[in-house]
Amino acid sequence: MQVEPTAIPDLLLIKPKVFGDSRGYFQETYEVERYAQHGIGPFVQDNLSRSAYGVLRGLHYQYPHPQGKLVYVIEGEVWDVAVDVRRGSPTFGQSVGALLSADNHHQLWLPEGFAHGFSVLSEHAIFAYKCTAPYHPEYEHSIRYDDPALHIDWHLTKPLLSTKDQQAPLLADVPITKLPE
Repeated sequence: MQVEPTAIPDLLLIKPKVFGDSRGYFQETYEVERYAQHGIGPFVQDNLSRSAYGVLRGLHYQYPHPQGKLVYVIEGEVWDVAVDVRRGSPTFGQSVGALLSADNHHQLWLPEGFAHGFSVLSEHAIFAYKCTAPYHPEYEHSIRYDDPALHIDWHLTKPLLSTKDQQAPLLADVPITKLPE
C-alpha cells in the first residue's frame, strides 16, 4: 500500500494494493501491523452508511472521547473532508478534501481531533468507517458545513442535509479538542 501525507501531515491518504482481472478484484482493506507502522489504529468499532446522491453528512466529531477514523467507500463516490479542530495545532481550522470511490479504492486516515464529513457524488454511496473509540452520542459535536471560515467546496450545488447539520454552529462557536500530549 502507498501512504501519502496530505496538506495536513497528520491526515494520510492510503492507496491499498488492488489485485484485479476480468473477474473482479481483491483488496485488503486493513491489516493491523501494516497500518500500525503508519500510526493508524487500533480500532474498536466499524460503521457503515448508505446515502443517496447529493447527501452531505458532517462535519462531525466527538469531544471529549475523540475518535480516529479510517474511512473508505465500498460502493459509489464521495468527496470526503477533514477539518483540524485541535486547539494549538498549526493547521487549526484548515481542511483537506479527497475523492474516495469504489473505483479508486483510496482511504483517508483522520487521527483524533478532526471533524469529518462527506458529500455523495454518485447515485448512492456505501461508506465505511473504522473508529478508534466507541461512538458516544452525548459527546458528538457538529460544525456547519458551509462555515465561511472553512472555505470547503463540497462539489454539490444543493446538498441534502439532516436537520442537525442544517442547524450546526460555526467552528468559532463549538468546543475544540486539545493536541495530544
